[in-house]
Amino acid sequence: MATFSGSGISCIRGGRLVFEDLSFGLSSGGAMLLTGPNGSGKSTLLRLMAGLIAPTLGVMAWDGEPISEDPGDHRARLHYLAHAEAIKPALTVAEDLAFWQALNGSDAPIAGAIEAMGLQDRTGVPCRYLSAGQRRRLALARLLVSDTDLWLLDEPSVGLDTASLARLREAIAAHRNGGGMVVAATHVDLGFEAADGLDIGRFAVAPDPVAMALAGV
Repeated sequence: MATFSGSGISCIRGGRLVFEDLSFGLSSGGAMLLTGPNGSGKSTLLRLMAGLIAPTLGVMAWDGEPISEDPGDHRARLHYLAHAEAIKPALTVAEDLAFWQALNGSDAPIAGAIEAMGLQDRTGVPCRYLSAGQRRRLALARLLVSDTDLWLLDEPSVGLDTASLARLREAIAAHRNGGGMVVAATHVDLGFEAADGLDIGRFAVAPDPVAMALAGV
């Protein structure tokens, strides 16, 4: 059983201490819902988990080994979905998924991902012609062809209608049933248990009004 953990995490961004002494733990099949007010550091924590930035203090670890010791290996085990879909307009839906499948060295079926996200009638359509909701579903379909252990999702429900949100919940449940882990920053119900929440606001540090005044903020 794999484990992913953070211990004593503090992070400074733009000269401001965003949060401090934050810890968490996940194991295979686990999920964590990140909550907290805007600016509390939810997106920052996801970027830390993805290894895109390093914590100011503390350690992120996979199976007890700091992810900083082999960042390439850590990136290979995760899929990070941010606000931007990073979709190539000239590629068709199927071509976009094939690109991400090859990039991750996966053999997960593309047709299954397309069906799971309800994109069957858009398979051969260039991505430039997709609606905002269809682009979001395509970005989610890439999770299914990436064949990674850890999903990091930043507001994954943006642009989704009720039916598409249900598809996302089903995909998350299937990933967890297969031993995968999910961390999501959202205020939408994704089917997580109540105990799966992490309120970033508990660790957030209020801005220093004196420092802000000196900075002209």
